[in-house]
Amino acid sequence: MSSIARRQLDPGAARVVALMRQAPAVAGEPSAEQARAAFRNSRLALASPAPQIAAIEDLVAPGPGGDIPLRLYRGIEAQTGSALPALLFFHSGGWVVGDLETHDVVCRQLALLARCIVIAVDYRLAPEHKFPAAADDAFAALNFVRAQAPHLGIDASKLAVGGDSAGGNLAAIVALMARDADHPPLALQALIYPATDFHGSHTSQQQLALEPPLTAATLAWTQAQYLRTEADRLDWRASPLLATDLTGVAPTYLVTCGCDPLEDEGRAYGERLREAGVRVIERHFPGQIHGFITMGRLIPETTVLIGEIACALDAAFHADIDHRFGPHEG
Repeated sequence: MSSIARRQLDPGAARVVALMRQAPAVAGEPSAEQARAAFRNSRLALASPAPQIAAIEDLVAPGPGGDIPLRLYRGIEAQTGSALPALLFFHSGGWVVGDLETHDVVCRQLALLARCIVIAVDYRLAPEHKFPAAADDAFAALNFVRAQAPHLGIDASKLAVGGDSAGGNLAAIVALMARDADHPPLALQALIYPATDFHGSHTSQQQLALEPPLTAATLAWTQAQYLRTEADRLDWRASPLLATDLTGVAPTYLVTCGCDPLEDEGRAYGERLREAGVRVIERHFPGQIHGFITMGRLIPETTVLIGEIACALDAAFHADIDHRFGPHEG
């Protein structure tokens, strides 16, 4: 019995894993473009149907390496003269793959259910743009949204950041950067099975090294594309778990999965946040795999995850997070 089977895989997740195991093997390492096409095609095939929302608009933000494409999702129409809270969302893909299209459905769902604006960030990808380009773009996007909030119909006092996997890594880093820049406090950081540690070797990685969708070989390949040198592994802008001080960062909604090699580093980051006095709501999905937020067509529990993130956002935007979720984490 495989390690992932012993962890009692959710039936929908088991279907996804079976499909991935049946896929034809690719000889050698893929190019970045091949990997991007494969990731895009798989996510579009696995995504839930796209809900209709009030409005979608493509924007451009100035960044340190040139223009950064953004996509604004308006979940509801704001009342005349009022502004909506906003979530800045960073997609997954190991800092190498993923784009505005791979997470279009997720952003639509969150904008609709959280009754907010979601701004998806098409940050620069490796290997063309290595570390710390993605983090620099992510923070530049936040600065742009703050500066342009009145023109975008956004309430700048109600901003959150979030993302899945590599996007969760960027959200955690941006939350630290915002604290260090003395920005007004973020309402929430939504960290969905985040990558937090390039340096350590965690038990969940060892036990699930051969299991799709995120094998040890895939992790090693994405890290080799993204990092410039081995020393980058110790930089908190790559490994937020290694940041010296986590005090004063945004309240956190943290998602971990029991069949995910990143489970342990996500849990470790949550523990460090709690030790620093940060409010952490940790939600564990014991039977789920890495990446399941974009697999709603085959994994019904994706709907639960999206709904809970939206609830956490809505509570944080309205300063009601303790009342909604109670005094304990879990």
